[in-house]
Amino acid sequence: MAKTLAPTKGNLMMAKNTLRLSKQGYEMLDKKRNILIREMMLLIEEAKEVEAKIEETFAAAYKALESANVIMGVSKVQNLAHSAVLENSVKVDLRSVMGVEIPVVTADKPDGRPVYGFNGTSSALDEASVKFNEVKVMTVKLTEIENAVYRLAMNIKKNAKESKCS
Repeated sequence: MAKTLAPTKGNLMMAKNTLRLSKQGYEMLDKKRNILIREMMLLIEEAKEVEAKIEETFAAAYKALESANVIMGVSKVQNLAHSAVLENSVKVDLRSVMGVEIPVVTADKPDGRPVYGFNGTSSALDEASVKFNEVKVMTVKLTEIENAVYRLAMNIKKNAKESKCS
């Protein structure tokens, strides 16, 4: 403190009130940090699970696509791939965790019907299509989780700076 205060009872009471308020503020920031860290750790665990599922589903999808390429021919599969529908069902909303805006990303699940005709196709192509649609849905979920973890981490960092200033 640069300025000196007169040693009066009023200044002592004011200093005690300021100290009490500072301690309360520090405790609140500490509780907020703990809640944000707990939320972030839960999301990280969920992200690991989703990443593992995506990897497994991608492997199955590529195996089915490889089979479809062998059975039908690469050029026919490529032609059918051009009939894929453009994704436009992704919606982003926000939820708040301790004042941190976290995105909630949703996408309509595909109805499972192929967008191509059955003439000259194989079940391997159908399986690949289903698996790649599953990957798309899981990728939207993973995007939501990773964005939430990033925002929580930035807020935890900001919170740590604020508590050091107290």
